[in-house]
Amino acid sequence: MDDQSAASREVVNALTINVGEHFHDFAFSACIPRASWDVRPSRVAANVERILDLLAEHEARATFFMLGWIAERHPQLIRRIVESGHEIASNGYDHTRAINQGWGPFLADVRLAKAILEDVSSAPVAGYRTPGFSISLSHSWAFECIAEGGYRYSSCIYPTGLGRGAPRFAHEVRPGLLEIPVTTGRTLRLNWPAGGGESFRLLPYAVSHWLIRRVNDEDHQPAMFHFRAWDLDSDEPLLAGTGPSVRIRHHANRKQMAPRLRQLLTDFRWGRVDTVFPVTRYSRKD
Repeated sequence: MDDQSAASREVVNALTINVGEHFHDFAFSACIPRASWDVRPSRVAANVERILDLLAEHEARATFFMLGWIAERHPQLIRRIVESGHEIASNGYDHTRAINQGWGPFLADVRLAKAILEDVSSAPVAGYRTPGFSISLSHSWAFECIAEGGYRYSSCIYPTGLGRGAPRFAHEVRPGLLEIPVTTGRTLRLNWPAGGGESFRLLPYAVSHWLIRRVNDEDHQPAMFHFRAWDLDSDEPLLAGTGPSVRIRHHANRKQMAPRLRQLLTDFRWGRVDTVFPVTRYSRKD
């Protein structure tokens, strides 16, 4: 093992999973009415069990960003995650984008989700992630709602796309509220997605590996990595009415996800967000 590989193995990175049903994906909002969610076959429990087995195999810990809607319907799944040593965090109540709600409804959403998750899990919920990484630093009202809702940290920004120009690493975005962006690698004066999502599934594994190592070894920072629970579900049926671009983005390379995650769990060390990024380390000093 070379010096850089050894350095990467000493850094503990944060592994996160966004947990929802496949039909919660915004790509399907036009063909799957919200009113039909309760009568659609659920696949989330089987997907999470697969992930828990994978984490146990590598003795890794993670943070699961859960919907309140999921917790109401699968309380035993929430308890299973906590009993396995992982952190529960909030992904909102029913996967509605923050920017589509406004101050009052958004504050009510983050409070409701936190209350449901804490009640079901019997564990404190410190973290929040907005569905679709749909806010940026310009949405100051949203961060005020998250802080007022009782959260200690958020992971709402991916410093590409909508989040372009935001700080790449953890910072206190409000007194007492730590924003932990999903990781990007900086090269050629651009931010490149290093923190998972579709890029991890669609691009060669070597790309993510190289970028995370750069963040660990050159920036001396832990990575914030994420994927969706349904990313591993290669048996999920294709939905009628979706175009080729949606099918590629949503389904491509799913059979490669499990082996890629095994490699990722082998190549780097992974922990819960609340242990990798303790809020007190980043608090402002007066």
